[in-house]
Amino acid sequence: MVNLSPAFGTDGVRGKVGTELTSSMVKSLGLAAAPHLNSDQIVIGRDTRESGDSFEAALAQGFSEGGVEPILLGVTPTPAVAHIASTQEIAGAMVSASHNPWWDNGIKLFASGGYKLDDAVQKKIEETWHKNLLVDISEVKRFRSESSDSWAEAVKESVDPMAFEGIKIALDCANGSMSEFAPQIMRQLGAQVEVLNVSPNGRNINERCGATDLNSLQEFVTHVSANVGFAFDGDGDRVIAVSSEGKILDGDHLLALIAVDRLDRGQLNDNTVVITVMANLGLRKALIERGINLYETPVGDRYVLEALQSNKWDLGGEQSGHIVISDFATTGDGLLTAVQALAAAQRRKIEIGSWAKELVQKSPQVLLNLSVAKSGVDLVEQASDLIEEMKQELGDNGRVVVRPSGTEPLVRIMVEALDELTAQQIANSLEVSIRALDNTP
Repeated sequence: MVNLSPAFGTDGVRGKVGTELTSSMVKSLGLAAAPHLNSDQIVIGRDTRESGDSFEAALAQGFSEGGVEPILLGVTPTPAVAHIASTQEIAGAMVSASHNPWWDNGIKLFASGGYKLDDAVQKKIEETWHKNLLVDISEVKRFRSESSDSWAEAVKESVDPMAFEGIKIALDCANGSMSEFAPQIMRQLGAQVEVLNVSPNGRNINERCGATDLNSLQEFVTHVSANVGFAFDGDGDRVIAVSSEGKILDGDHLLALIAVDRLDRGQLNDNTVVITVMANLGLRKALIERGINLYETPVGDRYVLEALQSNKWDLGGEQSGHIVISDFATTGDGLLTAVQALAAAQRRKIEIGSWAKELVQKSPQVLLNLSVAKSGVDLVEQASDLIEEMKQELGDNGRVVVRPSGTEPLVRIMVEALDELTAQQIANSLEVSIRALDNTP
């Protein structure tokens, strides 16, 4: 049965292909969005899911019939779409469900200039879209195509030529959009590159690999004696690193490295970094101790970017590996982040893992993702008294964040404390209570 109530989440529209999102719906979305993007052209990219071809064609047809000329990039990372939209001052769209499994797909939209849509514009598009979800897609047209070379060149030019000569890098491309691009660009910057999960078949994107499952990269880094490893998600807008010892360096670590490097070089505007509520206490302490100001937003790189734009700041990001460096990009860019973090370590002639460990002393943090049948928003509201009680119990010695996912039927629980046992106990109590609420008739 087809779900006739698709909606925008924190990062575009996502759903299970065939039931929650169909080609007809995707074409209808293009028609609905066309008048709201302030552009008569749009670049469209896609990741490696088997539904990508049909969704790309449907979306292009919708935009075309809505009076916006589509330009197809084929398989390319999300940041490439945003970069081309920015440099050509046109709109952009990415067919991807990011880190979700292959059977999901989705659409991310960028207004003219490469910036994600704000809530008000998304609401207008959604209202029009829901009035005419199912449209005919029998007619198939051929549209103009373009390469992503300009984005690749911009990433390379953000550091010195051959900046990584003599460094061995392991790359896990999640069988996604970075599979062709990341190894090539790192090699052109002088690195010796070992690759993992670079053979997409339409169904193996994010499957036990990439930024959401680091086990294989951790083993691979130590096996090939790499200096560092980088794991991307399916559409390449985020990255997590692994040290030469196989230790995980998440978005908090990478954000700290880039922030301190930019501060030292006088390139951190207002000495301010934008973080989200999920940022670890260790990151907060590391930056504050160095005189860096913090500005906190809700989870979602869109909110990070809005804060950067509004205040003319230039750096922000999430623990999940979405890092926005706004003088280079208008959205999270996993490859740019990897390049900038590694270059920061190179300038100090120190191994990236050693510097990250020295810089950020992580507080114990427990993260739980609870699959729920009921509305995540309602469940979090119903558990609000208990959540507040747990926050008061921790006081200044920890943090509790419980929120509904904006992209999946999940409630996400994060607990930080001075010791892991306390954090685990509080997280377990919250999990039991929310599951009980979810199972109550």
